[in-house]
Amino acid sequence: MSRTARRTARRTALLAAATAVTLGLTGAAPAQAHPKSPDPARATLPAGDGWGSEGAGTTGGSKAAREHVYTVDTWEEFRTALSHEGTAPRIIKVRGTLNATASGCEAFEAEGYDFEKYLADYDPAVWGLDTPVSGPQEELRAASAAAQDKAIKAFVPSNTTIIGVGRDAGIVGASLQIKDVDNVIVRNLTVESPLDCFPQWDPTDGATGAWNSEYDAFVVYNSTHVWVDHNTFTDGRYPDSSLPSYYGQTYQQHDGLLDIVRGANHVTASWNSFEDHDKTLMIGNSDSAAATDAGKLKVTLHHNRFTNVVERAPRVRFGQVDIYNNHFEVKPGQKYGYSFGVGMESRIHAEKNSFSLPAGVGAGLILKKWKEAPLTAEGNYVNGRATDLIAVHNAEIPAEQLQSGAGWTPTLRTKVDDPRSLAGKLAAKAGAGKVC
Repeated sequence: MSRTARRTARRTALLAAATAVTLGLTGAAPAQAHPKSPDPARATLPAGDGWGSEGAGTTGGSKAAREHVYTVDTWEEFRTALSHEGTAPRIIKVRGTLNATASGCEAFEAEGYDFEKYLADYDPAVWGLDTPVSGPQEELRAASAAAQDKAIKAFVPSNTTIIGVGRDAGIVGASLQIKDVDNVIVRNLTVESPLDCFPQWDPTDGATGAWNSEYDAFVVYNSTHVWVDHNTFTDGRYPDSSLPSYYGQTYQQHDGLLDIVRGANHVTASWNSFEDHDKTLMIGNSDSAAATDAGKLKVTLHHNRFTNVVERAPRVRFGQVDIYNNHFEVKPGQKYGYSFGVGMESRIHAEKNSFSLPAGVGAGLILKKWKEAPLTAEGNYVNGRATDLIAVHNAEIPAEQLQSGAGWTPTLRTKVDDPRSLAGKLAAKAGAGKVC
């Protein structure tokens, strides 16, 4: 290279360096090989990710202005943030554990309510099993229940994102109501199933009566475009095994973990962990709800982990429900009813899921027929082996023959994994505290 050429090259390099310094001083951002991850609180449901991405998709509060971003540390602050007027996008960041029943059940008791007297008044040996309970103690129980209902329910407005901060955010003792709204995201929370302080005794429920409870952890009711992602749902401190018995029946204080009902539509539930619960996930709550539910209840469940759950994973009425890439673990000795409940006019498409069943639990139990409705079940694995769930069910339970062919093919899917990889992958990545 000539001396003149070398001088020109040096001048060019110096000019480039000076320009870079000047840009830095004036605030221009240099290119980054590894740009920072976006704020998870402003994440939206990816395009094509299940029924929740249909149409306008689910964006929640991703576009919230700064004044509509709230960080809450208590149940009262949380409900206040939800109650601010208007439907402008909002983000609510949950820090730590919010407890809706921190004062205990006694805080909701109506004056004069006495559980011991309730038990004495409605003992089947006294009251019988033919007539629903009534009278002063039942009225006081109902008043106490109404006080709890008012205290523990939180109603989520449209265009909202609720997200836990870090790995230890959660809600206990509460019922989150996503009702009559559109465009909601809930992520990264450990949710303990609310405990009904005042279950009602119904002597006419079954041959020997039963205790009936209220309060699902999450309810999606007549709402559209909902994304429930990376949450852990559990009975937590109060598993059913810890509940007492009265009149020879379990004093049932739990209801569902996630119910999607009454005309709800376009919902994606992904990367959640459902743990240690009985009636887990219901889609459509009544055989008589065709007027509100027919043509709706379109729900996608993918990459969810179900461990030590008894039933309803999910139970479906009416909906077109895409169930793929979920893992179901039935533990030795646990009570187990079924996983997929085939109900009134349902159209389940269950594909490439995996199941771990202990000795003595047959694969025929995975499906449960409630009503005549065809379903598709393809590419599923049980204990590491490809299994035709419908054929096995029909062979093992011939009195409940199921028909194959749901009549539709899901198209709103992102990556579909080999079902043989799901047990390890979901143990590592599903649930709260694992949002990227």
